Amino acid sequence: MGIKVLAFAGSPRRHGNSETLLDWVLDAMRKEPDVEVEKYPLTEINIAPCKGCNACEKLNTCVQKDDLVWVEQKIIDADIIILSSPIFCMGIAAQPKALIDRAQVFRSRKYVLKLPIVPPERKGKRIGIFLATAGQDWEYVFDAAIPSVKCLFNVIDVKNKDIRYLMVNNVDEKGAILEHPSAGKDAAALADEVITTMREMKRE
Repeated sequence: MGIKVLAFAGSPRRHGNSETLLDWVLDAMRKEPDVEVEKYPLTEINIAPCKGCNACEKLNTCVQKDDLVWVEQKIIDADIIILSSPIFCMGIAAQPKALIDRAQVFRSRKYVLKLPIVPPERKGKRIGIFLATAGQDWEYVFDAAIPSVKCLFNVIDVKNKDIRYLMVNNVDEKGAILEHPSAGKDAAALADEVITTMREMKRE
């Protein structure tokens, strides 16, 4: 049974440090014959900010008919969902934050309408990955982003224990991650661990 990987490159700047980190993970995953990868830069798709209208609590869909219409189904179908983002002003960038906020439709479906996000046989068999880079060298520079990411994965039925993180600080200039002593190896190792774990999940 194949593994579907859905990745979102969240930086407003293409091919920067966070997207490079994402590409390293995806390149390692693509080497596996049973893995299908789809990657979408959020700068190239249209996901507007959430209006906070709560219409999704009654309609089970968002009133804004932008690219979330088809992205939503891809999120449901994926086995592994990856989000990458740089850290701006101690938090997640605006583009991935818009995606997270629009995941309100999943929150309404799951907690208000009491409807399933994925079929019963796929519950507990999804993995989320958050990849982030930051220019600052502070250890706490990623702390504010993590709760938002956990919220996203929770509402799309990824358990906390099934979330993986790879966060690299002190890479400020574009391309700085290429000089990082371990980021490339860490990305490949993460990809290997996640694919191995997903195969085990699918066999259960």
